[in-house]
Amino acid sequence: MKRIILGSVCLSIAALASCGDSAPKDDAAPAAGIVSAEGDFATNLQTALIEAVSGSTVELPEGHFQLETGLSLDVNGITLIGAGSDKTILDFSGQTGAGEGLLVTSDDVTLAEFSIRDTKGDGIKSKGADRITYRDLIVEWSGDPDESNGAYGVYPVESRDVLIERVVVRGASDAGIYVGQSKNIIVRNSVAEYNVAGIEIENSMNADVYGNIAQHNTGGILVFDLPDLPQTGGHSTRIFNNQIIDNNTRNFAPAGNIVAGVPSGTGVIIMANRNVHVFSNNFSNNRSAHILMTAYPEPFSDETYNPVPRDVVLVGNSYSGGGGDPQGMLQPIAEAMGGILPEIVSDGVVAWEGGSVPTTNISIQEDESVGFIDLGIGKYPADPASIAPSNQRPDAAPAEQPLAVVLPQDEK
Repeated sequence: MKRIILGSVCLSIAALASCGDSAPKDDAAPAAGIVSAEGDFATNLQTALIEAVSGSTVELPEGHFQLETGLSLDVNGITLIGAGSDKTILDFSGQTGAGEGLLVTSDDVTLAEFSIRDTKGDGIKSKGADRITYRDLIVEWSGDPDESNGAYGVYPVESRDVLIERVVVRGASDAGIYVGQSKNIIVRNSVAEYNVAGIEIENSMNADVYGNIAQHNTGGILVFDLPDLPQTGGHSTRIFNNQIIDNNTRNFAPAGNIVAGVPSGTGVIIMANRNVHVFSNNFSNNRSAHILMTAYPEPFSDETYNPVPRDVVLVGNSYSGGGGDPQGMLQPIAEAMGGILPEIVSDGVVAWEGGSVPTTNISIQEDESVGFIDLGIGKYPADPASIAPSNQRPDAAPAEQPLAVVLPQDEK
């Protein structure tokens, strides 16, 4: 992957929001002042984050700063803001540990207007950080896609009320923008490119993903629910008004990673999640399939886990190109069917081993010109002798669409 200079970032963001917009500042909040660039900048910054008072703003100066160790923030109500995502650059290429660039474990935090580069681990991680906002940030890894890159770019987990907007992430060896085991989420007007997964919503409830550009990833947008985690039963995600295009980057995830099985060239993948609505998106030139619906394929011990996608609604999307060069697990299937897959692909799994057959309730309300195939796998573990592909669309009434997500920090 070649680094895309700021001008290209601005061109991408221009379709979403002004590249020069600044994150709003609360004039009434106490200020911690600008972190000094004199002396040891990393020590100055970490000290400022430790000594900050709730409600204060920690300002980063303009400059390109080399840091060797990760940063942490555990004070509630802090705004950490730079001089601009192109002006304040925190460079971790010389990082000695394997951790994230910045770890946030406090509530009511806003991160805005700076860049993080080349961390050994994740770019920015927040855990148990309610009402967190990521705004006008760039998180990236230099060079070509590489499994040694950090796993996640922007990585909030186990949180409520997560807002991610006007963020650019590229080069993550797992997911560029990832939200896991969380509730009430908005990901909007952001760019995810050259990652394995562009945007991923995992084991989470009530998410709106809209106005984004997911391009040049292995898979554009993923909505997963995985077993044996503290929070399962992900549901109620709306994916709309996104540009999901040219997601044909080779899969460079480390072996054993769950996204290592994502076929290069997939636009949206829905796995084992419930009440997912995909509408008014533009899909273009995703070489394997624009939309893939699949059950979780591995053994699991969680008795409460449902491995099958259900209550999925696809409506009003536009599709062009794609499906002509299926990769990964889809390649042998496509070869048996003439080498080309239609826009929408379902694995057709409705049960696991001896489990009961759930109601999948998949509703496809696209124009009749939009192709569909049910691979007819039936159950996992798969029995090749019983596979029965079909182009017959499922006959299901669409599940009711979830309400729009409203976040308290978005109302200020």
